[in-house]
Amino acid sequence: MSADTWRFLACAGGWLAWSLLIGWLAQRLPPAALESDSWLTAPRPWGERPAAYERWLRIRHWKDRLPDAGTAFAGGVRKASLVGRDRETLRRLVAETRRAELVHLALWPFWIATALWLPPMGVLLNLLFATAFNLPCLWLQRFNRLRITALLQRMGLTPPAGD
Repeated sequence: MSADTWRFLACAGGWLAWSLLIGWLAQRLPPAALESDSWLTAPRPWGERPAAYERWLRIRHWKDRLPDAGTAFAGGVRKASLVGRDRETLRRLVAETRRAELVHLALWPFWIATALWLPPMGVLLNLLFATAFNLPCLWLQRFNRLRITALLQRMGLTPPAGD
């Protein structure tokens, strides 16, 4: 086996193993850990709004093309299956968007580990791969959470942001 083949297999296997580990750990987060935003998942101080995601990223045009791995592990939930306008369903969906955002934030830095066996150009390619595959998912989770949180506020089911 050539060195290039070994490096490719190490990257593919590493990404797969890291993704499975992070997904498995995230599935085991207690519900209480997902009830509210942390500094990682909170709306940004510059006033994040769903309209910005629609205008600048045209998110509605591509969001349905992204995969949902919510059911990759037993007990998982596809976010698309959480349809409804009752408070508990909406709050569960908000929690699932937090879980998914945490997963994609935790997946992204694996590119750094590739520096152990790849030359700089390979590490750069892994950085680009990690960003291209995780950033759209992060944007989608934030967009959906902002929309659902606003809906809950309009329904009087949750306090306004910042309270």
